Amino acid sequence: MAISAALVKDLRERTGAGMMECKKALVEANGDIEAAIEEMRKSGQAKAAKKSGRTAAEGVVMIRIADDCKQGIMVEINCETDFVAKDANFQAFAESVAETALKSGAQDAAALAAQTLASDPAKTIESAREDLIAKIGENVQIRRVLGFDGVEGALYSYRHGVKIGVIVELIGGDETLGRDVAMHVAASNPLCVGEDQVPAEVLDKEREIFKAQALDSGKPEAIMDKIVEGRVRKYLEEVTLLGQPFVKDPDQSVEKLLKQSGAQVRRFARVEVGEGVEKKVDNFAEEVMAQVRGS
Repeated sequence: MAISAALVKDLRERTGAGMMECKKALVEANGDIEAAIEEMRKSGQAKAAKKSGRTAAEGVVMIRIADDCKQGIMVEINCETDFVAKDANFQAFAESVAETALKSGAQDAAALAAQTLASDPAKTIESAREDLIAKIGENVQIRRVLGFDGVEGALYSYRHGVKIGVIVELIGGDETLGRDVAMHVAASNPLCVGEDQVPAEVLDKEREIFKAQALDSGKPEAIMDKIVEGRVRKYLEEVTLLGQPFVKDPDQSVEKLLKQSGAQVRRFARVEVGEGVEKKVDNFAEEVMAQVRGS
């Protein structure tokens, strides 16, 4: 049967797919738009399954803080290339995922995937993800969801570009201080808030390294422990938020900055796109030579 341009336009608006794909789906469904949509979604699921194993280490970090600053969410949404991370369709999906995460209170990616999309109640996040994969041709994954609730103070955030996000819970202080501390966390990447939160096994490992270095230096045995403990103290200053020099004023520590306002950091979270994901590094010369040998 003949497929009208108006019908193709309607299907495009409802699915976001390309014109030729819409026309093909309508022809196969004999002009039944609902049947065409169902088949396109099945096709999208198949494409999503095929692409699910491909490395997705690019993307964005999205942050949402409730108006009362008592609830917050940070979500890492990944794709395969930086080009797609800047695509309007991917960005719109990421925005809607973040809004849904804040409203639903979902605490992990699996729970969030089952939620109804904030921007389109007819879809779940998972079905919208599958549709997006079919549209852009890349693997898309919601990798991490970090939720903040049970807040005693107030939540503040900072996002560096689209790839690093930070949420800080601050007791006391104000919005300016909260944002400054969150910016510092983004820049300096502390391990934890204070010395008491550094895992014992981490400190033991550092002590072993420092002791081995001191022994190799030929320093007298009598001052060995003093040297090691001095290096441990320096290490703690480097890895703890309170011990680090404040990025906007390195002459004072973050701890002194907070004391000036009678404030304290209860906790923080920092997410950077792709951290911990093993990225495939292509060697162009080897690829060319492999093609030459195979020809």
